[in-house]
Amino acid sequence: MISARLLALVRCPDCRGELAGGVEGLSCGRCGRQYGRVDEGYLLLQPARAPGEATKFLEESFHGDGRDESVSPPLLSAGVRFAMLRRMLAIEPGDTVLDLGCGSGRFAVWNLDSGAHLVGLDVGTFFAAEALARVDLVVGDLRRLPLGDASVSKAYAIDVFEHLSPESLALTLREAARVLVPGGAFFVYTHLRQRSPLAPVLDLERRLAHQVERWGLADLTLERLRPTDHVNPLADYADLRDTAAAAGFAVSSFRYFTPLLTRLIEGVMVPVAAHALARVAARRGAGAASGRGGRSVDRAALRTARVSAKRRIARRGPTYWILRALTAVVMLDVRLLGRLRSGPFFARLVRVDRSPGPPPR
Repeated sequence: MISARLLALVRCPDCRGELAGGVEGLSCGRCGRQYGRVDEGYLLLQPARAPGEATKFLEESFHGDGRDESVSPPLLSAGVRFAMLRRMLAIEPGDTVLDLGCGSGRFAVWNLDSGAHLVGLDVGTFFAAEALARVDLVVGDLRRLPLGDASVSKAYAIDVFEHLSPESLALTLREAARVLVPGGAFFVYTHLRQRSPLAPVLDLERRLAHQVERWGLADLTLERLRPTDHVNPLADYADLRDTAAAAGFAVSSFRYFTPLLTRLIEGVMVPVAAHALARVAARRGAGAASGRGGRSVDRAALRTARVSAKRRIARRGPTYWILRALTAVVMLDVRLLGRLRSGPFFARLVRVDRSPGPPPR
């Protein structure tokens, strides 16, 4: 979606000049740069010279299971992240909210009922159909945001910072501080490099998941692929506090997320269920069975099963309510273990007003 509000909000990422034009294209009134047509459902506002780093999430292999094509209700760990976002950011009608690194745009879609103006920005174009239809979307660089100073009241970045180098993280935080109004809140979910005291149990759960895959009861290819793009630039809470302060933020609230129950449910139970559904789809002609004893199935069948499950979830049938119950279980990882040191965490940062105060009398 490209609304008039979005067109009034965006700026040239190179010089921050105002942009003029319409569906035939945008042009910068300051540096004269042309940005082409805007009829794809999103704006292309990448800087002319972006820093050299690139994320693997631009590769098709990260999106081959169809999970990004449509938006399901917020469930399991995504439901936990959404609940913490709503609790810690407190989005209200009248807010202009920036979703940094929005991915498919699902969190922006889930937040539409808040009455706020949602703007999703990502380096890729793997947007879900619902986001393209209902959310203002921009393809750009987090380190050179195509938005004006103090143009948004709130922002969030979920599963983003772990993909950035320390240098890119510093640039992204400075840009977030620039586009936020003084006192504006910034919700973050990402990872620290420190290990949890429960790390041996988490490692055991990981080994269990790999054993289940070796038995041919699950396919964890994408689950293994996604962490290969993780850099995890933040070491611990003190590092987060200091890095945020250098960019103009103060940490106002913080909560750990030790994925003890999450890893068991999402890392073992859900992949096994998805594989079982894929075997059923394969027997019905949706995919070809292969592997040991017909227990394994090909990726096409797994993708078909996932898309079919998303449709059932959207209809609020039994699958949806089972996942709702499991989401409540997963939430216990925050409710019971939220103060236990871990890698994943939720934080609310507040943009500090650095403008000088009135002169002394």
